[in-house]
Amino acid sequence: MLRKNDILRTVRMLQEENLDVRTVTMGINLNECIRDSMAATADAVHAKIKSRAGNLVRICDELSTEYGISIVNKRIAVSPASILLERRNHEDALQLAQAMDRAAEESHVNLIGGFTALVHKGITPGERILIESLPAVLTQTHRVCASLNVATTKAGINVDAAHLAGQAIVQCAQASREQHGFAAAKLVVFANIPEDNPFMAGAYLGIGEPECVINVGVSGPGVVKRAIDRLIETHPDCTLDEIAEEVKHTAFRVTRTGELIGREVARRLGVVFGVVDLSLAPTPRVGDSVGEIYHTMGIRNIGAPGTTAAVALLNDAVKKGGSFASSSVGGLSGAFIPVMEDHALSKAVQEGTLTLEKLEAMTAVCSVGLDMILVPGDTSATALCGIILDEAAIGVINRKTTGVRIIPVPGKAVGDFVDFGGLFGAGTIIHINCPDGAADFIMRGGHIPAPIHSLNN
Repeated sequence: MLRKNDILRTVRMLQEENLDVRTVTMGINLNECIRDSMAATADAVHAKIKSRAGNLVRICDELSTEYGISIVNKRIAVSPASILLERRNHEDALQLAQAMDRAAEESHVNLIGGFTALVHKGITPGERILIESLPAVLTQTHRVCASLNVATTKAGINVDAAHLAGQAIVQCAQASREQHGFAAAKLVVFANIPEDNPFMAGAYLGIGEPECVINVGVSGPGVVKRAIDRLIETHPDCTLDEIAEEVKHTAFRVTRTGELIGREVARRLGVVFGVVDLSLAPTPRVGDSVGEIYHTMGIRNIGAPGTTAAVALLNDAVKKGGSFASSSVGGLSGAFIPVMEDHALSKAVQEGTLTLEKLEAMTAVCSVGLDMILVPGDTSATALCGIILDEAAIGVINRKTTGVRIIPVPGKAVGDFVDFGGLFGAGTIIHINCPDGAADFIMRGGHIPAPIHSLNN
């Protein structure tokens, strides 16, 4: 039974507290588009994306008006593009990406993900072509996003793939030098990549997913912050477990809202509904920040001792509330800490209280990893590889998803300020403590074996 207070709280979330459906993402399997030539393959890819996603934006806009809920982003995620690149070359990879980009533009979605390679255990020729083509692809397209999976708990960590990823990040940044290395912001390197993540830049349609599916990402950092604010105003001496309980109830209502929209979009488009990802994904605007939640909980300086515990509390409470609200929770679902996209986190980096090493500790208990981090432009590929390997180790050992989206800004140094604008935000270039010294370890290559707890069959 719906209670009056629950209805009123949900209305307040929509009108006053920045609750929105952050993204409706359509997943499309492109494997059937393989043809003898890349030109024919690209045409088939373009045609299928248009046929499936042509009405996505219109339906989302209709529902947004009908329900009074803002649907901020409409996106597409396709099956791994590397599958279409076996026996192809770098020019073919760019042609494929341009076909994806053109279809996304004509479908009026803002981003398309799935220029992806799953290289956690080995690298096929098509996957190598994809990785090597990333600098051209991410600078010569506008909407295409890429991801690489270099590790899983079952397979361990592919060090060779991580090194290639580090090189690709440097090359992407250099190729987009005039945009402060922005191309690197469209590439995520994962461990344990989820197959149903609706959030960019890491969204792709997994091998085990339906042929076409709708996944929804609902975000409400402002809603959670205000809920905690009200609790503290009413009960100034409330305990952390009472705060966790309030977050759970709030996540429950947010998840219900997201599932309602997702299922209705899927029904009207005649496709399968997949999951609702209830991640607290911030934006650069004030009042829509995960960092502000930590302030409200009592962490005056983000990065101070206790910050990691606060991240763990929030992440766990969000998952508990969402899982009770829906049997279709998936994706990443937790609390994101994308530094450039969160004004409070960005300010903490600028003030020096939040360091790269503290961020790494926080990623052990948040839902993603090092996300939207600016580093000096002269950071080496081996240093980036080392950061990727450290994050992958956290993910592999803890059986969770971790990722690295890091931007070495050409010509910039620690303390310089960079603004990408819009959703990608702005931030200060962070210091890497001891960036050199692990090159010999990295250059040995090979694999870091899977942990013993992977043998659980």
